[in-house]
Amino acid sequence: MDRAGRRLAQLYAGLVLYGASMALQIRADLGLDPWDVFHQGVADRTGLSFGTVVIVTGAVVLLAWVPLRQRLGIGTVSNVFVIGIAVDATLALLPEAGSTPVALAMLLAGVGLNGVASGAYIGAGLGPGPRDGLMTGLVRRTGGSIRVVRTSIEVTVVAVGAALGGTVGLGTVLYALSIGPLVHVLLPRMTVAQPAAAPA
Repeated sequence: MDRAGRRLAQLYAGLVLYGASMALQIRADLGLDPWDVFHQGVADRTGLSFGTVVIVTGAVVLLAWVPLRQRLGIGTVSNVFVIGIAVDATLALLPEAGSTPVALAMLLAGVGLNGVASGAYIGAGLGPGPRDGLMTGLVRRTGGSIRVVRTSIEVTVVAVGAALGGTVGLGTVLYALSIGPLVHVLLPRMTVAQPAAAPA
């Protein structure tokens, strides 16, 4: 497989796996990551499927890219749709945990797979997800640090999501503490090297 083919395959495998990892965390019912607390709260209030809310939210966040002058990539647009479809498809097949040990196993698997999925789709280098692009765009426009901007966004969405009924708990804390280190370790191993630019 050539480099371009590998990048596309890795992108879509990562996005599908990301959606599946979200479904595992939802079925564990022990707390979700900040954006999924928001997605779940909106889904509960509107009656829309979780995946539909993920897609609609991603599309709305993309609108915020316009004043931030962020660049879209095929990975960005694919992120909006593929993750939402994948999470709904996985939820349709995956039963509730049913017991605490099973729930803990599902939570750990979900967070771990989310780290792998993030490394895969980011490492493909075909465009950031809408939420990641929002963060980097705000960092560039405001001059703030990534830590402050990301924390501000995630505190806001988790607060709104919790107010709407989204699940905050052990999983929320575990995700917050582990996803950064997981991606830090996995991303270099999953980044597809870009061809060197031709000399002028």
